[in-house]
Amino acid sequence: MNRRTLAALAVASGLVLASALIAPGSRRALVTSTPSVAQARLPARLADSAFARVIRRISEPGGYFDTDNLISNESSYQHVLGKMGELRIQGGAYIGVGPDQNFSYIAQVQPRVAFILDIRRDNLLQHLWFKALFRQAPTRIEYLSLMFGRPAPRDPAVWATRSIGELIEYIDETPADRSRFGAQWRALRTTIAGFGVPLSSEDLAKLEEIHTVFRDAGLDLRFSSHGLAPRESYPTYRRLLLESDRSGRQANYLVSEELFRRVRDLQERNLILPVTGDFAGNHALREIGAWLRETGERITTFYASNVEFYLMQDRTFNRFAASLTALPLDPDGVIIRSLFGRIYGHPQSVAGYNSTQLLQKLSSFASDFKAGAYGSYGDLVYRTYIDLR
Repeated sequence: MNRRTLAALAVASGLVLASALIAPGSRRALVTSTPSVAQARLPARLADSAFARVIRRISEPGGYFDTDNLISNESSYQHVLGKMGELRIQGGAYIGVGPDQNFSYIAQVQPRVAFILDIRRDNLLQHLWFKALFRQAPTRIEYLSLMFGRPAPRDPAVWATRSIGELIEYIDETPADRSRFGAQWRALRTTIAGFGVPLSSEDLAKLEEIHTVFRDAGLDLRFSSHGLAPRESYPTYRRLLLESDRSGRQANYLVSEELFRRVRDLQERNLILPVTGDFAGNHALREIGAWLRETGERITTFYASNVEFYLMQDRTFNRFAASLTALPLDPDGVIIRSLFGRIYGHPQSVAGYNSTQLLQKLSSFASDFKAGAYGSYGDLVYRTYIDLR
């Protein structure tokens, strides 16, 4: 995700957790103590109605951004996964921004709850679409077929052990089923309506547009800016599926049925929560902190993409950093960020990639910020990072 003017964060809880939740508008001090046994804990599953209440309570009015952001433009997104495995980054709470590259991180980290947070309401809508795909498609091949408007094979079960390359070949060689597109879209729309999130006619039109774009572009779909042709340097969805970590291990969430099921299970339990909000706002991160403290969860993974670059430009980075460092952070948790534009000079850059993925301990981010070390974006991306090599 590139060229963001403000990025996004907001998270939530709409559940009544044994009356332990902070009332809206509360400004009580955030603390990092472990909740008592009397406090509520994260439920194993949220009802659809509770899922909708979370979104309604926490989401802020959406903001404009000049890209479609339907897929990532970070070809390097998997480069941190090997090191994250070595560091045993597992469980807890996950916070990320943007479309479905988040699912590959979630598949590895296996958090107990995940929040997908973006200033664009369109991102929330797209994640409702992803959620409907997961609900209707029990296997990878059925999921990809539905995503791209292709008829699924008659025997999807035999595809369980097929490679991601074979799945890609099927999608590439199978024409879109335009005669069934209307019925397919109506089924997805009904599923999305069942989630209980209020949707306007404009929202429904955007959802249909998203589905149509994926059908028409197929695996050649690229990230693009409004009114501009997609850049050839940006990866296609096909390439994103085939990418790997720095050791050559493929770790996209669609590489295996096991990884796919990890994400689908969280989706089925309504524990991947998309909301609309601002990274540098005064509402979302406070609500995240309150909700996580009441449920006893700590943040193990915070995926910021390159949002901080734009926060620095807008002079709102300090507000964001103050809110982030006040959250209940796991002592060993990490922040993932993406670097564009300076990649040729960064020690973590990999030849042939338009982006550089960086990893930093959340604890070192907090201590550096407290020490006033981040006077510029260069300070942020060059000062303290974990060596991925």
